[in-house]
Amino acid sequence: MPGGTIDPERFDELRALHTRGLGRNAIAREMGVAPVMVSRTAEHLGLTFDRSQIQAATEARLADLAERRSLLAEDLIEDAEKLRAQLWMPAVVFAFGGKDNVYAEEPVKEPPPADKRALMATAATAIDRSLKLVPAEESNGADNERSMLDNLAAGIAALATQNAAKQSLEQPDSEA
Repeated sequence: MPGGTIDPERFDELRALHTRGLGRNAIAREMGVAPVMVSRTAEHLGLTFDRSQIQAATEARLADLAERRSLLAEDLIEDAEKLRAQLWMPAVVFAFGGKDNVYAEEPVKEPPPADKRALMATAATAIDRSLKLVPAEESNGADNERSMLDNLAAGIAALATQNAAKQSLEQPDSEA
């Protein structure tokens, strides 16, 4: 067939490789042709390829990527924590100044406000990026509220039952 298929004289070779269980790319390498040519010819011959291995490999790769994102997000949170801790640690303030451009430094109890602002902004960026890699679990507390309301309703029902029982003991039967 023209337009990017394998020469009909090689159809038996393709069928034999397919019967051996080779995938599309392996057949293409073996035959020295482009994978798209193998796909087109296989379709023409009514041959299909088992895609379950591809699906399993894709799922494994996605799981690996999710794990890597999770680890990177953890590292970013640790970085944010270290940056935040620096807000309250002793620091050294330095500057170059004067006509001779002299270097001067001075230890301080904690960083000056501008440096604290920079540390907080950097920590916030690290936290933001970690949340983009692995979003926080969303919980609006609806389950907790529902459970609390269920418990409250059960408590009220129990009190009502107790009160009804107490009242029936305190009042003699009017039919007797």
